[in-house]
Amino acid sequence: EIRIKEPIEKEVNPHLLPGELLLCEASTVYKYMQEDGSNRGTYGKLVCTNFKISFLDDDSASDDNEPQFKNKIVGENDITLQCVDQIYGVYDEKKKLLTGQLRKYPEKLIIYCKDLRVFNFCLRYTKEEEVKRIVSGIVHHSQTPKLLKRLFLFSYASAAPNNTDGRNQTVMFETLEDWRDELERTKGNVKYKAVTTNEGYSVSEKLPLYFVVPLCISEESILKYEGRGIPIWCWSCHNGAALLKMSAFPKEQDDSTSQMQKAFLDGIYKTISKPPYELLKLDDLSSSLPSLQDIQTAYTRFKQLFLIDNSTDFWATDVKWFSLLESTNWLEIIRRVLKKAIEVAECLEIQHTNVLLIEESATDLCCVISSLVQVMMDSYSRTKSGFQSLIQKEWVIGGHRFLDRCNHLHKSEKEEAPVFLLLLNCVWQLVQQYPPAFEFTETYLTVLSDSLYVPIFSTFFFNSQHQRDTNKSGESLKTQSGPFRFLTVWDWAVQFDPKAQAFLNNPLYAEKPKPDKSQRKTARFKHQRQLSLPLTQAKPSTKRGFFREETDHLIKNILGKRIGKFINSSDEPPNSLREFYDSWHSKPVDYHGLLLPRIDGPEIKVWAQRYLRWIPEAQLHGGGTIATAAKILDLMEEVQSLQVKMDEEHSQAVSGDLHSVPMLRNSARLSSLFPFALLQRQSVKPALPTSTWKDLEDEDDLVKRDDEFVDLSGDML
Repeated sequence: EIRIKEPIEKEVNPHLLPGELLLCEASTVYKYMQEDGSNRGTYGKLVCTNFKISFLDDDSASDDNEPQFKNKIVGENDITLQCVDQIYGVYDEKKKLLTGQLRKYPEKLIIYCKDLRVFNFCLRYTKEEEVKRIVSGIVHHSQTPKLLKRLFLFSYASAAPNNTDGRNQTVMFETLEDWRDELERTKGNVKYKAVTTNEGYSVSEKLPLYFVVPLCISEESILKYEGRGIPIWCWSCHNGAALLKMSAFPKEQDDSTSQMQKAFLDGIYKTISKPPYELLKLDDLSSSLPSLQDIQTAYTRFKQLFLIDNSTDFWATDVKWFSLLESTNWLEIIRRVLKKAIEVAECLEIQHTNVLLIEESATDLCCVISSLVQVMMDSYSRTKSGFQSLIQKEWVIGGHRFLDRCNHLHKSEKEEAPVFLLLLNCVWQLVQQYPPAFEFTETYLTVLSDSLYVPIFSTFFFNSQHQRDTNKSGESLKTQSGPFRFLTVWDWAVQFDPKAQAFLNNPLYAEKPKPDKSQRKTARFKHQRQLSLPLTQAKPSTKRGFFREETDHLIKNILGKRIGKFINSSDEPPNSLREFYDSWHSKPVDYHGLLLPRIDGPEIKVWAQRYLRWIPEAQLHGGGTIATAAKILDLMEEVQSLQVKMDEEHSQAVSGDLHSVPMLRNSARLSSLFPFALLQRQSVKPALPTSTWKDLEDEDDLVKRDDEFVDLSGDML
């Protein structure tokens, strides 16, 4: 039961990190719970620092009832300035977007976050001067353009002690040796070489210091167009075929320049493609995948489904969930990206053909496809350290423009696009389809997506290795000289204690196998809550490819046009790809071999943990995957305690990792979205007015049908 707490008498001060400064504060602020109009909540103090916005009530001072999964940097009522998406003020019950200078100050403040939390603050009982200070301070520090050096990243790096965990196994790809080791690991060193041509960034500031190119590429070729038109190596398959990427030339050029560039490219292609021994397939991703603008538009629509102010809004969207989800186009983009990765995998695995991904800068969709292909084809990339090394190689060192794509400096919304989030959504599809193949969990992917907005790590706050290196020099408060020492996000001990870190590791990960012929394909579970668009529950016929022809009345209404377009268009996969896909899915899964995602309709799901974790109405109490995980962890704990007893009997030393498994007792009391949301109130679905039902009856007869996919009485849970 949530009590209304009286204004706090005792002084509660915010917990400040090294380099963090308190900028403004307001007392007697009332924070609403996400409720259905009952206005229940708690009084406290709202503060804004150069790192975060934080709400402090009297619970903030006590450590009682701390959650099992607590972030040491960002608390439950903390919002980093980079995590703020939009701020609305409420004036006479009307919402208005707050930007820049304010003439009038609101009575309520609503903050929408990029991790999909929604905070509602009432300022009616706060002093007018404090309201002006806190509202203008929050809007200014979180919404106005800023200089790179003004990021909290630099304040923290100059003030924090450098006591990072030296046990980090992630390969950072900052040295020539790292690249040579990767070439050796993938047996790519026969045809490819690591080059030092860009040392001192003499070729291009967009390229990393070290990278890998085919042996036949000369230094003159790399220098000629500042690295453009040069195939850069990503990964080599076990059969010798390689995945490459290339930064394309600008399309609008005068004729003589275009002719010269075309001749240059033809020469490059001839050195790589030597039929019948060495084949090369070119894939221009800018024409075969959605544009960054399309991706941004789809995600903007998609996230609106989850930025919910109150219970009434939730139930209002529940009755038209499928049509709203379909109209965003986000799941369709995920499907297209996964399909493209399958195409590339087929070229490498079956046709033994080198694939060259082409994109204007080769730092956006190239990163997505090359990373996905490696996760699907290389079991090392499905380990925790391997996946982190992959992100370092393809994204951080590869030059993905995190600063612009995440719009951390609020300089240009035109450059913003959730490209890295798109990758994590695609990897999540694989993780939920083949859990034993991954050493990490969906919780790991969720906290990784949250870490995009935590500016104490340099990993996601620069556009290139050059930008990071040039901004690394600065004066430290401790030593008065020397470069900044930035933290890497891969040191999870900074954010989580060992007990919480255990949630990032998959207890059912299938270790590198000893050959086991009895291994069978994992069972395909019926999806419980409709987080995917409905199509069919039966396994698709191998003769019919990706989709079944038998679709019922509901499906035709919801998806008819799109499915028809997919089947009848030239986008239909060629026969060889279809045979490859169907053939692979007809065999048992080798969790350490090639993995192909299932991409027919209901298989592409919404990442429930990330998108629904803050919505009480969407939680299953004592249900969901966490209930299963709790039983497994309890069993593991019991096995480990028995092992301890056996070891003691044999006078053997007890391993230090025995207490790394978190205790999840009373799984019936956990929410399905644990560890992010603990047990919360039950939500009662309001009765729909007759007029609402009548409106629904006119829309495709959805209500009249007792359909197995749509249960309006609460299947959305």
